[in-house]
This record gives sequence, C-alpha cells and structure tokens, in this order.
Amino acid sequence: MAQKGVQLDRETFSCSICLDPLKDPVTIPCGHSYCMSCIRAHWDDEDEKKVHSCPQCRQTFTPRPVLVKSTMLAALVEELKKTGLQAAPADHCYAGAEDVACDVCTGRKLKALKSCLVCLASFCEKHLQPHRDAAPLQKHKLVEPSKKLQENICSRHDEVMKMFCRTDQQSICYLCSVDQHKGHDTVSAAAERTERQTELERSRLNIQQRIQDREKDLKELQQEVEDICSSADEAVEHGEETFTELIRLMERRSSELKRQVRSQQEAEVSRVKELQEELEQEIRELKRRDAELEELSHTQDHSQFVHSYRSLPALREDTHSSSINIRPLRHFEDVTAAVSELREKLQDALRDHWTNISLTEVDTLLPQPQPETRDEFLKYSRQITMDPNTVHPYLWLSEGNRKVTIHIEEDFYSEHPDRFTECWQVLSRQSLTGRCYWEVEWYGETVYVAVAYKDIIRAGDLKECEFGFNDKSWALECYYPSTYSFWHNDATTSVSGPPSSRVGVYLDHSAGILSFYSVSDTMTLLHRVQTTFTQPLYAGLKVDFHYSFVAEFCKLK
Repeated sequence: MAQKGVQLDRETFSCSICLDPLKDPVTIPCGHSYCMSCIRAHWDDEDEKKVHSCPQCRQTFTPRPVLVKSTMLAALVEELKKTGLQAAPADHCYAGAEDVACDVCTGRKLKALKSCLVCLASFCEKHLQPHRDAAPLQKHKLVEPSKKLQENICSRHDEVMKMFCRTDQQSICYLCSVDQHKGHDTVSAAAERTERQTELERSRLNIQQRIQDREKDLKELQQEVEDICSSADEAVEHGEETFTELIRLMERRSSELKRQVRSQQEAEVSRVKELQEELEQEIRELKRRDAELEELSHTQDHSQFVHSYRSLPALREDTHSSSINIRPLRHFEDVTAAVSELREKLQDALRDHWTNISLTEVDTLLPQPQPETRDEFLKYSRQITMDPNTVHPYLWLSEGNRKVTIHIEEDFYSEHPDRFTECWQVLSRQSLTGRCYWEVEWYGETVYVAVAYKDIIRAGDLKECEFGFNDKSWALECYYPSTYSFWHNDATTSVSGPPSSRVGVYLDHSAGILSFYSVSDTMTLLHRVQTTFTQPLYAGLKVDFHYSFVAEFCKLK
C-alpha cells in the first residue's frame, strides 16, 4: 500500500477510453492500462485491419494480445476507492502563459493562489497550506499572485529590497543603505508606501471630483443640445410662419397694386375714349361744314352766295385744342418708381437685419481655444462695411462703404435718426456675434477703432455718443505712429506696442473676449478685454479732424 503522504489523483487510476476509474483493469504489452471491456471494444473495431493498437501511444500488436486481468492493479483501485480518490484538477486550474504559476509544482504547474513577499515565491492551493498551518509561516506577507517578485531582489546583494532611497528615488535593500546609499535620505518601503498612498488618495479624490465635474458638464451640454434643438425648431417654425405671412402680405399688396393700377387704367382709358368720341364727333361736324362751305364756294349767283353764307350757323368754338395734354409714356412711372423704392428699402432692411438672424456658438463650460496666428484669425474674418445712415455729415464713405475720409459737405447726407451728429464717427452695417475678426488700416494722425451696441446715443451729450466714453462702447485710440490707449466708460488704459498702420480686432462674443492686435509681419497683442456682452456689437470708426485722414475696413481673404 502507498505510504502516507503519497498523493495519487483520480486521473492516475482512470481509463483513458471511458475516463472513469478502472474496472477489471488490464495492462497491455506497451504498459498502458484500460478497463477490460473498453480495450476489447476498441480492438473489436480494429479486427478487420488485422492490426491492433494502443489508444494512447499508438503502438501496434500482431497478433491480438491476450487480455489478462491485473489483480494487483485491481486490488489497488478497490483500496483507493475506500479511502477516496483525489479529483484531478480541472484544466482551468493549470497555469497558462498569462498566469502566475506555482513555484513548487513539478510537471504541469497549477495556477498560483497567492505570492509570498518573504519567500518571494508563488503557491497554488495545495502548496500554500503550510503558510496557513505553520505558525512561523503565518507571519509572512501574502499578496495576490505576482510575476514581479524577483524585482524585489537586490541584484547587488541578493537581498529583499525593503527600503526606499528618496535621494535616488529607488528601492534598495538594507545593505545598500549602509553601502552605496550611505548618507542618503532612506526610509522603509512601508513608510514610503504610506506617504505615496496618501498622495494616491488625493489624486484619486481629484480625479473623482473631475469625473463628477465632467459628468455634470456632460449633462449640461446634453441639456444645451436639447435646448438648442428646441430653440432651433421654434425659430424655424416662427421664421416659416413669419416669411409665409410676409409672402402673403406681399401677394396681397401685389394684388392691390394690380387692382389699383387696372382701375386707374380703366378710368384713364375711359376718359381718353370719351375725348376720342368727342373729337371724332367734332371732326365729323367740321368735315360736314367744310363740305357745305366748299359747295357754297362754287355758287355762281352772287346774291345767293351772300344770302346762304350769312344764313350759315356760327362755327362752334374749339374747346379741346388747349386742354388735351399728352404725357408721353409716363402714365404710371410714379407707381413703378414707388415700387422700386419699396423694393430697395426692403432689400436694405433684410440686409441690415439679416446678420442678427444668425446662429451663435454654443456657450459650453469647456474652454475654447483662441486663435494665435494670423492664419487662424483669418478663419473668422468678416467683411465689414459702414452704414451710410450712421456716418457723421462731415465724413465721406467710398470703396463700397469700406473707406472713410474727411469731406466738409454737411448737406451731402440727408437727415436720419441713426446718424451721429456730434461725433465724427460711423458704425458698421453688419452686427457682430459669435467669433469675428477684421482689420482696419488708416493714414493720418488719430483713429479710434471701436465696437459698440446699436442703441448708443447718436446726438446730445458727447460722452453719451463718443466711442469709449460710455458703457455701450469700447475703443482703441491709435495715434500715429505707435501710441495707443484703450477707452471704455470714460476710463483710459495706456497700451504699448510696435508701430503699425493696421490694427486687427478679434471678437469672441459668447466668451466675452475683445482683443486688439498690431498687424505687420507678425501679430502683437495690444489689449484684451474680458467682459460680458449683452447685445450684438457693431464695428465703429471715430476720427479726429485732419484733411489727409483716410481709414478703411480691409478686404481679407
């Protein structure tokens, strides 16, 4: 009988054909054992080939071997059945390429259940048992299976590295601390772990807080998406209804115009036809009188001629020759002109206000990168033109309303409620929201490059009107060649920068950023404003009197 302590598993005494414990075990010439019924059935299938083989090693036998029951093996199996056979480990208990294997197992190794930081070895369930039973081994530090145990061994002294050198930021053993790391700031690995664990927990708390913040941001952005979609749907629906109503109104006005013109046409034609009939009647009468007079002119009897001529009725006075006033091809020119004027006003109104019907950027909680190079700024370039209805009467607009010069002709521009009458300045036709960039170039002494709300005062107190001297405008004063000042709400800030006759302006309306740049070969930031804009902005220019002054909004590609 096997000695106590010899471990025999179920697989050792199982038939490899039926996989059950051996029944009537027989051993064939190659040394492998099977149940007698199993090997007989296997060889019965091979009888036709006249060659019989071992199911495991494939060794062949001729003739068919005689099977004799192995009494010793049968007795051993029966005895082990009484004491109980240990079940063979399942395949998933064996260590694979990615698993940590037991360092004690021989042959095919089982997966390690724990690793010991003292023994620097890994153990399966069976070989871990001494660490659970033996009192000295119970004090060892057991951790989850690790392939990096050998990294804890000092390559210089072959000792476990239980210390940490803060000077060199590396793990060391005790001998290292009194050798090449002597005099360094050294602590136990446990102490270093405690401190780093505290840092780790702080990092985790920070990460978890950022996760919560980002999840909150994400929810708010999702809500923002829903709000944008809802608002867009409402805007589209309202826009469709409004334009449909406008189209219907235009159709009604078109029908009314047609009716009025046709009615007037009918009345005028009727009046003319009445005159035509009267003239035709008069022509007939005149022709009859002319015939009578012609006949009378041929009368030879003088007495009869005189008598007949005196008895003729008097010719009716001409009543039409001076009253008929023909207007050559100008009957409805006033209507055509009025309709054309209406069309131009509608086009102007649509052009002036269309920029207000624009999609603004989503104001997210996440920071948006600001452009840095001129090429990046030019991605947001806007073509700016000036509004003739706002320009001061002493200023002259040209180049498609992009250029402004001094021109003392006060009567050139008609009166308009939007016109600046006190300050020599002008606003753009376009409103500015979202991200915009434009450039102003000038020649002269001083120009104010500005932005303002549309409701800035146009006449009256200078401070209420002038760019930079109220809370409705922001202005950069540029004094040739390189003196700058920033103005807002009657407060000034000195600004320094390189000389340049061109200034770039960048607006991020939703972020509340307004920046002014000196533009030459490079872009230099002159001044930046961080605020909250409550309305769309309009670009503006203000000038000081100088006959040679010229400023214009540049065409940008």
